[in-house]
Amino acid sequence: MQFINNLLLDMELDPIVVKYLSATIKVLLIGLLCIIANFISKRIVIRVITRVVMNSKVKWGKMILDRQVFRKLSHIVPAIIIYSFASTFPNYQSVIEKLAVTYIIIVGLVFIQSLLNAINDIYKTFEISKVKPIKGYIQVINIIFMTIGIILMISNLIGESPLILLSGIGALSAVLMLVFKDSLLGLVAGIQLTGNDMVRVGDWIEMPKYGADGDVIDISLNTVQVQNFDKTITMIPSYALISDSFINWRGMQSSGGRRLKRSLYIDTSSIKFCTEEMIDKFIKVHYLSDYIIQKEREIAEYNAKNQINRDNPVNGRALTNIGVFRAYISNYLKNHEGIHKNMTLMVRQLEPSEHGLPIEIYAFTNSVEWAVYETVQSDIFDHLFAVAPEFGLRVFQNPSGADLRTFAEESSSKALVGERSY
Repeated sequence: MQFINNLLLDMELDPIVVKYLSATIKVLLIGLLCIIANFISKRIVIRVITRVVMNSKVKWGKMILDRQVFRKLSHIVPAIIIYSFASTFPNYQSVIEKLAVTYIIIVGLVFIQSLLNAINDIYKTFEISKVKPIKGYIQVINIIFMTIGIILMISNLIGESPLILLSGIGALSAVLMLVFKDSLLGLVAGIQLTGNDMVRVGDWIEMPKYGADGDVIDISLNTVQVQNFDKTITMIPSYALISDSFINWRGMQSSGGRRLKRSLYIDTSSIKFCTEEMIDKFIKVHYLSDYIIQKEREIAEYNAKNQINRDNPVNGRALTNIGVFRAYISNYLKNHEGIHKNMTLMVRQLEPSEHGLPIEIYAFTNSVEWAVYETVQSDIFDHLFAVAPEFGLRVFQNPSGADLRTFAEESSSKALVGERSY
């Protein structure tokens, strides 16, 4: 740079012209040097690094390239050059150095942010990421670095020690607590959620308060994203999963069975004792033959032992069509290929109501897939609705318009016949 000054002075130019011309040439040379350095770092160094990473067997190398970690770091080269040549302009050296350092800090923060995102992407490739997500922690670390970077930039620009600013932050702690309330609550909630394994990415959760019913697709510092089954996205505050209740269906999914709990309502007026004809018919049913033979033997032994007169069907023990129907349902489910054989299976009566006698099926399918579960459940009840009349039972249903119309037509026909006979 001194050589440029001497060269211009030897040309016997005006000192003022030499001063400005020299400064212009210096700026242009420094700018050219920055452009060359930036070109070398981006076009040569970055390309070499990219080729090495792409040819390596390391799977996560591409993730670092996708986040442009090295490219963002390369922006620091021109700033270092400008800082190194700041002494060339003594009158502006302090300002140039401060601006260069500020730019270096900004580039460093951008680089750290990209690196942290790349680390999160790499971590997601492991199965443990579904159990212990670290996105919330990454965001906290990012906030810490951003805060430190802003403090360093301000202290650099005003020429004071960062400790002075840090001491002033103590007085602003109440304001910071208010500003970062959601982040702090989210941090604590994130630690509890992951530490207690309350929710993972991929879990099916249900939270009616927030209209959430679907799979967790992301857990961040402030929010948990849930993709509902209608493909909408619900954002739930992280701390809401700690303060409010929610249903996590992971236990059902990992158990290998999904509960089937539904009732079949029987018209109580169709319940009766089994006749000999009915028993002869039931004993030919595949799922009932053993049951009928065993029960008939037990009933005969009981009635003979207690010398019960069976001329009146009220006396002693006897089979009923509803009892035989329950036994049929139980045996049918035990032999159904869609029912889990190692989980609870029972057929029970619930309290009768104005809708009839509920026969509840409580069992588990051997698949947790929604479509398979609904298919198995529908197949079972299709069959039960069809076979109920074979047991002399009627499934309860409130009168419909067709029922009322049929009743009206029958009443009219009977009235017409009565008038004619009169």
